[in-house]
Order: sequence, then C-alpha cells, then structure tokens
Amino acid sequence: MESRDMERQNLWAPWRMEYIQRLSGSDDGCFLCNYYAQPESDDKNFVLFRSEHCFVTFNRFPYNNGHLLVAPNEHIGDMDTFSDECMLDLFKSVRKCKQILTKAIKPHGFNVGINIGRCAGAGLPGHLHIHIVPRWDGDTNFMAVCGQTDVVSQSMQELYNKLKPMCD
Repeated sequence: MESRDMERQNLWAPWRMEYIQRLSGSDDGCFLCNYYAQPESDDKNFVLFRSEHCFVTFNRFPYNNGHLLVAPNEHIGDMDTFSDECMLDLFKSVRKCKQILTKAIKPHGFNVGINIGRCAGAGLPGHLHIHIVPRWDGDTNFMAVCGQTDVVSQSMQELYNKLKPMCD
C-alpha cells in the first residue's frame, strides 16, 4: 500500500460546529429549557408536541432521519427525581412518537435510550431526555462505521412538516 493511501482523509462537516460549541458550555443556557420557555417558537425549534410534563423536539444533530428527543418540562438531570406522573407522561410520549414515526416514515425498528451523565454520552447532562432513533435494515453502512459520519436522507423541515399534523 502506498503511503498516501495510509494518510488520514478529511471529511468536512462545518455544520457540526454548533454542536461542538454547545458541548463546550455555551452561555445560552440549556437549549431544552429555552425551547420549553418559547412555545411561540415551536416551529422554529422543531417542537412537535407538548404534554403536561414533557415536550418532543427533533435532535438537531441526528444519528438518523426522524431522531427525536422527549424531554421533561423541568431541568432535571436524573430520573430518580421525576414524579411518577412525569415518568408516565415521558413514556407515553415515547410511544406516541414511535407510532407517528412508524406511520410517517416506516422504519424497520427503533433505538430508544437515555444517556445519564457525560461519561455515558449525555451531551446535555443537566436536562435528562429520551432519544428515539428510527432504524432501517442496512442503515449502518461504511459512512457510519468507517467515516464516523451519519447520512441523513431528509431535511428536518420537510420531516417536521410531515409529522406535525399527525401530533394533534
């Protein structure tokens, strides 16, 4: 193998800078708390629906098309402090998201998960949230495995416009 074949290749993804800056502690505070406090900006913030104890928004840095976040209305970092009513509302919202995504984009499966603490992968450890990631057979390909890059096949705005009417 030639030496140039062994050189590291760059894959430019400048849109990831917003994510990197958020992880480094931006002064804007918690984006989930900001979204909760701005119901008039739900369309801009891709908030699909709100319930008594939580709300659902798109992950702006998705692993896959349709990657949603279910977050409690309160800034709570650990599920030990959730009320039973909040826990039930969170998981009812997860179920509703799964049903809506199944109808709209027909995934073959889902990953549903919670990252508690930064060492466990939580990008926002102070405001616990549940990830819902639609999956399709074969969606883990060379880009994700070798290139450490996710390919999202639909714009968030297009999918938001498709899902929003289904949330009522």
